Amino acid sequence: MIPSVTSVELKSAPIEPSWIQEGNPQARNATLSRSADGLASTLVWDCTAGRFQWIYDIDETIYFLEGSATISDGHSEPKTFRAGDVLFLPRGAVCHWHVETYVRKVAFCRRTQPKIVGFAMRAIGKIKRTLARRPSQTVAPGFLEAA
Repeated sequence: MIPSVTSVELKSAPIEPSWIQEGNPQARNATLSRSADGLASTLVWDCTAGRFQWIYDIDETIYFLEGSATISDGHSEPKTFRAGDVLFLPRGAVCHWHVETYVRKVAFCRRTQPKIVGFAMRAIGKIKRTLARRPSQTVAPGFLEAA
């Protein structure tokens, strides 16, 4: 277990300048945890007022802690997310963020693997679970004495 708090000191994490559409949004973050294989991480992120695009190269689940942001993906109507709301954004999503004053979130990030790698990992896991459930092969009592 690795306990953590979201009140950590955040460091500057500038938004890609070409993504900024309006204002001067200032973003900061801090990593709370990272998996041993480096494919998953949890971080706290905050941002001041502005409009910007964000291109997701990972899967990200967001839990909003403070403030609000109106987010659209170009397919659905824009929606305002506030403290307590949860949002999942898959790898490849392109979202438009509008932060009126401030937003703070916890982001659960996961790098995705090619589908064939995921399939192989699930197959190996299933084989391991199946083998673990099989009763062990035991020698019948008295077998060794009779031999």
